[in-house]
Amino acid sequence: MLNFGRNRNQTRPNRLSLGGMDYPDLKRKNGYVGKVLLAASLTVLCIIMLKQSPNFNTPSMFSVHGTGVTHVLVTGGAGYIGSHATMRLLRDKYRVTIVDNLSRGNLGAVKVLQEMFPDPGKLQFIYADLGDVKAVNKIFSENAFDAVMHFAAVAYVGESTLEPLRYYHNITSNTLVILEAMAAHGVKTLIYSSTCATYGEPEKMPITEDTQQLPINPYGKAKKMSEDIIRDFSKNSDMAVMILRYFNVIGSDPDGRLGEAPRPELREHGRISGACFDAARGIIPGLKVKGTDYKTADGTCVRDYIDVTDLVDAHVKALEKAQPRKVGIYNVGTGKGRSVKEFVSACQKATGVNIKVEYLDRRPGDYAEVYSDPTKIRLELNWTAKYTNLEESLRMAWRWQKTHANGYGPVMITS
Repeated sequence: MLNFGRNRNQTRPNRLSLGGMDYPDLKRKNGYVGKVLLAASLTVLCIIMLKQSPNFNTPSMFSVHGTGVTHVLVTGGAGYIGSHATMRLLRDKYRVTIVDNLSRGNLGAVKVLQEMFPDPGKLQFIYADLGDVKAVNKIFSENAFDAVMHFAAVAYVGESTLEPLRYYHNITSNTLVILEAMAAHGVKTLIYSSTCATYGEPEKMPITEDTQQLPINPYGKAKKMSEDIIRDFSKNSDMAVMILRYFNVIGSDPDGRLGEAPRPELREHGRISGACFDAARGIIPGLKVKGTDYKTADGTCVRDYIDVTDLVDAHVKALEKAQPRKVGIYNVGTGKGRSVKEFVSACQKATGVNIKVEYLDRRPGDYAEVYSDPTKIRLELNWTAKYTNLEESLRMAWRWQKTHANGYGPVMITS
């Protein structure tokens, strides 16, 4: 007897056999296709819902031009002057992007600024080297800059005589990279950080903006080359340019948030204020004054010392006054020269330490006397130095130094 009933343990066939030919089980296949279509439909629905969400694919606040907000790229913004400029810009409601390779800057300064200004869209930091053309262009393509403050540069006269090629690469070549990126991406305002070193050793004091530029060291020469490139480019451009030639920078943030913290290996080439503070703190046995036979009143170099707070104020005023198709060139100084011996005396009073002084031969590339005539910047930008008391500027800087014995490392309170 034939058994036409299905065995309970027999598996349902997946295919049908009709007329000796096999066909797929359409019900089973249709069920599988239905599941695939359902999954695809749900995926599409999720994507639509995500795109409708205000937080999906929202462009960075730094990548779009904000109404009533000026976005400034600050190169070298982790450095001594750049960090102070960034703080002032942020206080004045600018949007700031810092680009720095940290070869001379301090990540600790950036962290201080981030803690001070934590709101979204206020401050971002990008680690990059301006000598990397691809990286620079990527930064410009991903951010909507309105202006550039170009501080980034190696900046020690003595070091420049030992490593001239490094200075020409870092200062002149990198400025060219910035200019090309600005041109390619339509950024129309440049505030350029230059130096009185472009003047060299003029025969007549004080120095005006019309004083002939005859730099005598690679640092000054590299900066002058950069100025020349900027001015040549601006002749066929509608770019607004301000070039600030400033003198010897001292001081620190009056509120004690920021200060100068050069790397230990650079102390030999650093500013005299840093050397004075190192001597006062006992990091070095004393202060070495290089050159006592200059043709000045006491034989030591005479310089125009400008407080960093005044300096960044000049940069902000320059940014506000910059005009298309115009190049403004300004000296930024107090208009008063002070000798190195006078400076040391003021530092001793500010620190309360009788600093030991050793007098040595001249430093290569130095010049006897340099101080500014700030008349032009006063008349055209309404800028005047306010922190002109040398001892008081040093006292403010000393307060930061005492509480930051490790620079931007862990805070240490010293007596």
